[in-house]
Amino acid sequence: MAIKITEECINCGACEPECPNNAIYEGGVEWRVADGTTVKGSFVLKDGSVVDADAPNAPVSVDTYYIVPNKCTECQGFHEEPQCAAVCPVDCCVPDEMYVETVEELMAKKEKLHI
Repeated sequence: MAIKITEECINCGACEPECPNNAIYEGGVEWRVADGTTVKGSFVLKDGSVVDADAPNAPVSVDTYYIVPNKCTECQGFHEEPQCAAVCPVDCCVPDEMYVETVEELMAKKEKLHI
């Protein structure tokens, strides 16, 4: 399952540079599928909608750092544990129950993001 950042976030930013998928953004910042990935052109999100990889998308959160579920792979294929959770000083990077995925699904997502 994807990781989410809870309201306990203190906006320290420690998590952002640790993400191998560039799935973590500062609150209020628009996100793009292409950021930190090899994706070009059209990309199908988990909900079935199609976006341009370079097109800006609305921030998931305005006040705190956030993780884009469509880009989060829990660091599968990169590290043994989610790096955001490993470096978070307040333990606010936790599994997101709304996005349950198997290791196989997370690895397939990684392959889709990094061709």
